Amino acid sequence: MPVNPDKLMIYIGTYTDGDSKGIYRCELDLANGELSLCDLATEAVHPSFLAVHPSRPLLYSVNEIGDYEGKSSGAVSAFTIEAKTGRLNLLNRQPSLGAAPCYLSVDPSGIYLMVANYNGGSVACFPIREDGGLDEASTFVEHQGSSIHPTRQLGPHAHCIKPDPAGRFAFVPDLGQDKIVIYSLTEKGSGTFCAKHPSGRWGKRCLTPFSSVDMKPGAGPRHIVFSKDARHAYVVNELSSTISAFRYDAQSGTLYPLAEISTLPEDFIGENTAAEIALHPSGRFLYASNRGHDSIAIFEIDPENGKPQVRGHQPSLGKGPRHFCITPAGEYLLTANQHSDNITVFAIDTDSGELCPTTTSLKVASPVYLLPVQTHGE
Repeated sequence: MPVNPDKLMIYIGTYTDGDSKGIYRCELDLANGELSLCDLATEAVHPSFLAVHPSRPLLYSVNEIGDYEGKSSGAVSAFTIEAKTGRLNLLNRQPSLGAAPCYLSVDPSGIYLMVANYNGGSVACFPIREDGGLDEASTFVEHQGSSIHPTRQLGPHAHCIKPDPAGRFAFVPDLGQDKIVIYSLTEKGSGTFCAKHPSGRWGKRCLTPFSSVDMKPGAGPRHIVFSKDARHAYVVNELSSTISAFRYDAQSGTLYPLAEISTLPEDFIGENTAAEIALHPSGRFLYASNRGHDSIAIFEIDPENGKPQVRGHQPSLGKGPRHFCITPAGEYLLTANQHSDNITVFAIDTDSGELCPTTTSLKVASPVYLLPVQTHGE
């Protein structure tokens, strides 16, 4: 079934304590940036973060809840994607083993799914079955520690779990203890994934604690992104509204600090929390979202040293830009404004990285995550 190069399906993760009923889908016209709402892709409870399989028509979501089947846990759900309609069909659901799961990712090989649980500060790993569903968790690790913020850092809060481009290490920004916790994804450094043994049986562990990086007290690291060449990594710090830039040694899994830069204009006065971070596909530009200032911060990456330099700030045209996504070819940036219930579309100037608002503003209740997936023709 051929790929339609002119259309992108955008799946929308939401909070469902208001008018939303689950995961929605809309279609982006790449020729003009117009966004049209399709319909509800599937009903789900608090599917706030989504991930797609790297090679198969499968979508995964968290269920960001605190009570699942009578236990203090959220859940993770697996869906198949209908090729013609884009609708989602539930395969199965597993407890995430911690409350309020807020992030999940699939490793580059597509062997397993990893989830970060915000409440309690834990991570878990789930082998992906042949049919795309999820086996029971094969790894569960609970973090320990705290930091200086009087309310947000009384204990650990794992806010992200992301593999590096090679899939050898997983990085977990822990907002509560001001650390980047690093896990090994390979068995004894051999390059062989420990999620599956040569016998074909799933191993007991997929994530092995490896090392950690201390962040500035009160920073509140939230999300991490890697450059395509795996030479640099960038962390957005929620509480301090900053970006930490690192040089990355992919062989050893080591992060070396390079720079720290604010996501806010110098003259901003008020409360703000930073939320999302993303690199342009060209690798030239970096973006971060501000909730309070309600903007997308724009940075240019120095090609010599990987350090970000401020280029400007674009109003998000809504309140509380929790998440944004960039289209695969880098033409558009879409922002989910959680507190104004709208999604806005910006054209990206590929020479300067600047954002130009389009006429599109789509009404969606409590949008908190945007996942672009290439649509298919007949």
